[in-house]
Amino acid sequence: MGPQLNVSLCGELLDLEKMIVEKSASVEHWLRDNFNKNTPPFYSSVDLRNACFKVAPVDTNLFPAGFNNLGKKDLACTVQAFMTSVDKRCPDVEKVLLVPENHTRNKYYLENLGNLYSILSNAGLTVRIGSINPELDKELVVDFKNINSEKNIFKIEPLFLSNGKLKLKDFDADLIILNNDFSSGIPFELERVKNQIIMPTLESSWVFRRKSNHFAKYDQIAKEFCKFLGADDWLINPMFEYCQKINFRNRQGEDCLNDHVADLLRKIQLKYKFSKIKKKPFVVVKADAGTYGMGVMTVRDASEIKNLNRKQRNKMSKVKEGVEVSDVLIQEGVYSFETYVHSEKEFVAEPVVYVVDRYVVGGFYRVHSERGLDENLNAPGMQFFPLPFENGCQFPALSKDPNSTTNRLYFYGVIARLAAIAASKE
Repeated sequence: MGPQLNVSLCGELLDLEKMIVEKSASVEHWLRDNFNKNTPPFYSSVDLRNACFKVAPVDTNLFPAGFNNLGKKDLACTVQAFMTSVDKRCPDVEKVLLVPENHTRNKYYLENLGNLYSILSNAGLTVRIGSINPELDKELVVDFKNINSEKNIFKIEPLFLSNGKLKLKDFDADLIILNNDFSSGIPFELERVKNQIIMPTLESSWVFRRKSNHFAKYDQIAKEFCKFLGADDWLINPMFEYCQKINFRNRQGEDCLNDHVADLLRKIQLKYKFSKIKKKPFVVVKADAGTYGMGVMTVRDASEIKNLNRKQRNKMSKVKEGVEVSDVLIQEGVYSFETYVHSEKEFVAEPVVYVVDRYVVGGFYRVHSERGLDENLNAPGMQFFPLPFENGCQFPALSKDPNSTTNRLYFYGVIARLAAIAASKE
């Protein structure tokens, strides 16, 4: 099912979408030119929010899980994109070591891992999965369902370091593909690798990467792209500010956070008033590093910052793997007026778009039955439903109708590729 939008609400955004569809040849040339100047990420996923008057990326992940949530018809496109991504970077590689997250009890992550393993294998690579988890001292056999709902198995084996290379028993790979963002630090084994190619690079991990830096780069790219089209970049560009040296437990940095939240809310309100948008502004405060939707809260009034209770402070103080939050991004909140209908119920939804190298390969809706249209949907209880990107990966529909599913998804793909260009500039 495609996006469920009330397009009469879209105003300038609908005009921008029409322009992108009608000028798709020029848009594609602009994107190619920028990708040629900036090597795109090996792979990425981009969370989008569609408020009808604004569509913007709110997060970009350079170690994406979720390959189990792509559609069946996206598989061929995904395999071809991985072929291209690997050939461009290391054309002589045959053996690949896939390094996953340490949590081996998460059924959905393991389904993602199994599907990623299958995709890479179908891309003409000999793939084995090796874990740096010190608790894994023998091979683990995992049953999983692939994208086609077929039962399969794969093995996770313990890695060891030898002569500057990470190895498995009887397996010496030239390429290491990481599906682990190493939020809590780079393992010493990986730091000592000298004779293998590592993708994505270790510098792409959350040890080094910051969301504020990414969105500063995205701000630059969005402005350049919209200047090229003669459009207002705010339509696709979330405003943001950030604070450092925050400690939610002892209320350190509270004044900084309060002031930046109030300032950003004022800026959004002015833009809403100018654009005649009759909605209440909100911001999203999130950890400047980290993923999995942890360390995130919606703020509708700056006074909420000083009124956080102990439970809320504890929730904001740590992210994945117990890493303490010290820096936060304050991001313009983007409503999600997009919905997904399932079992005769309508859910708030946000599209997540997957990009391999420079190619849109698929995506899905993230929905949450207990979250509102101004809340974070990346939370326990979320569900996933594939989006039909097989008809809209790289080109719009011949009809040029902006309301067609194919053209809406093409538009989403353009925004996701802008985020990928921003990531390449980080």
